[in-house]
Amino acid sequence: MTQDYSQPIISDELGSNSPHAAAERNCFARGVHTPALFEIDGNPIPALVADFGSPLFVFSEHTLRSKARHAREAFRRRYPKTSFAWSFKTNHLQSVCQILRQEGWIAEVVSDFEYEKARYLGFAGPDIVFNGPYKPRAILRRAIDEGALLHIDNWDELSLIEELTRDRREPLDVGIRVWLDAGIRPVWSKFGFALANGEAERAAERIVKNPRLRLHTLHTHIGTYILEPSAYRTATQKLLALRDTIQRKHGHLLDCLDLGGGFPSNSLLHGMAGPAEQVVPPIEAYADAITDVLNRLPEKKRPLLRLETGRHLVDEAGYLLTSVVAVKGIHRQRAENDGLSARDFKEQLIAGEDSKVNYIADAGINLLYTSAWY
Repeated sequence: MTQDYSQPIISDELGSNSPHAAAERNCFARGVHTPALFEIDGNPIPALVADFGSPLFVFSEHTLRSKARHAREAFRRRYPKTSFAWSFKTNHLQSVCQILRQEGWIAEVVSDFEYEKARYLGFAGPDIVFNGPYKPRAILRRAIDEGALLHIDNWDELSLIEELTRDRREPLDVGIRVWLDAGIRPVWSKFGFALANGEAERAAERIVKNPRLRLHTLHTHIGTYILEPSAYRTATQKLLALRDTIQRKHGHLLDCLDLGGGFPSNSLLHGMAGPAEQVVPPIEAYADAITDVLNRLPEKKRPLLRLETGRHLVDEAGYLLTSVVAVKGIHRQRAENDGLSARDFKEQLIAGEDSKVNYIADAGINLLYTSAWY
């Protein structure tokens, strides 16, 4: 160790903030007076821990199906030609994927692992949308043979797909990924071809002129946890303008617009003031923003709308059960003399500026790696 070394500074915010600090981070942590949760979908929490151990992740099938049906109703009531693809990268647990499949979702994957898992779970090739900036040659060949919808991300990938489809007798349906400025920051320029400089149009033209390929979809993914529904309105308008240009110049009308994902769940980012219901727009607001644009088109020109919703469906269905294994900082004798319950005494300690109490749980940062954001 050199003399220039200085030890890292560890924030003590979790031990000294106000009792309502957690409520500003997470809609399920409403402060110290939140009623305790005793069961999930009718299953007592102590029994779950007794049967499966602690820590334990639990997902509510009831909540997951309810969120899926709510989203489906919100969009299809406004625009019947809406299709949903489940984002495997959000949660690839077998039961979660099967529940969404039962609800009518197809699969959206971004890797060879996810593609193989979708096929293993019974999704047919044509029921798989293959996104992602890198698709290895072997899995691309398999996806082509099985009729998956490939969303092409870059020029090198387009060249590889052209090579792999050179001997096809029937054209392969493909899409292109497009990055665009939807009026929010940061602009996600890491996925697909640029719209503003004409790159996306050039990629589309190259595909349209290839008899082995058929341009099926324009796809964009403008970001994650998007709190401004109007951004999707802008993205829809820009993709439709590109679609019109392709039809005008090449006589080809694309079948599908894919708006990707990014709809938020009722989970707050650090520093956001709750409750989440007052901060996060309802799914109906996003449906209005997108379908208002599409419904202005003549009926014969209306494309299939596809969405790849992930966190909006599954976040609130998930729970982490953890056990307190030690308590530090409580003067037990004082609590007994004052006649305070452990909960009341905890509140008293946390509320004091100089008081601090620490709970040691059996779930650590290895299980909570997204806590840096959420």
